[in-house]
Amino acid sequence: MSTRMRVAVVPPPTVASPQPRIKRRRGHGEAGAAWAYVSPAALIILGLGILPMAWSLVLSMQSSDLITPPQWIGLKNYEVISQDPSFRAAVVHTLVYTALFVPLAIAAGLGLALLLNREIRFIGFYRTLVFVPFVVSATAQGVLFSFIFDSHFGLANAILHRLHIPTQGFFADEHQALYLLVLIALWSGVGFCVVVYLAGLQDISKDLIEAAAIDGAGRVATFRHIIWPALRPVTVFLVVWETLQALQVFDMVFVTTRGGPLESTTVVVFFVWQQAFEVFNAGYAAAAAYVLAFGLLVLSIGIRFAQRRDDKEVSRS
Repeated sequence: MSTRMRVAVVPPPTVASPQPRIKRRRGHGEAGAAWAYVSPAALIILGLGILPMAWSLVLSMQSSDLITPPQWIGLKNYEVISQDPSFRAAVVHTLVYTALFVPLAIAAGLGLALLLNREIRFIGFYRTLVFVPFVVSATAQGVLFSFIFDSHFGLANAILHRLHIPTQGFFADEHQALYLLVLIALWSGVGFCVVVYLAGLQDISKDLIEAAAIDGAGRVATFRHIIWPALRPVTVFLVVWETLQALQVFDMVFVTTRGGPLESTTVVVFFVWQQAFEVFNAGYAAAAAYVLAFGLLVLSIGIRFAQRRDDKEVSRS
């Protein structure tokens, strides 16, 4: 009789694939490296942005001079601000400054960009001349124009005297100071609009302009139907940017007029500085700053919605 031997076949032990573990380790390593790179900037934003904003919000509901212990007063600062004629005057001055500066800066920037969008000799030099005032610090501009427009010894009045024109008060005249600040801001701020518009103009296809010229379109028709629609997103960006910058103007006022004469150039940000560091009413200053921040937020949201509606209308047409 033959006996059959049965041999039990034992399967080899299963070994887990090392790939998932390696991928997990790589993922944790990449995440750690990413946080190592991001954490310095995140700490700076948290320490210099978010925490001061939260602290100033709490401060706006207190009566504090930053020296003695503060007292909680709730929304009292906001109630006083709503009835403060000095704050209302600062708001009016800020709005007048913005209403004059923004459209003039954009119009001048567009006109100069159209003139400088040409291939002529020394065009790079001309573009540099237009942009140089933008990179000059506001402090240097303020000191320079304070000497030029000094009502007694300034260069401007010396030239007017030579031309037998009556001398002007300039920064010493409450009816001229704010408009003079607008002119100085235009001298320095138009260069940024020019550079942005030049970038937009150089993105427009030359074939479209040449085709329009072949079809008999003049410069006005070419600008209206080709150039201006292409520059619309650039214009929206400049309107938002310049408006936000104008509503927060401070350094030029601080260097030249200090809010005078007779508070005719006191803008909102200078009012906040004045309340905090001259009157030492830090809680009231924080409340005024939050009123300005809320206004900027509402303005930004409104412009954003208007831009979306305009984009939808353009896409439908």
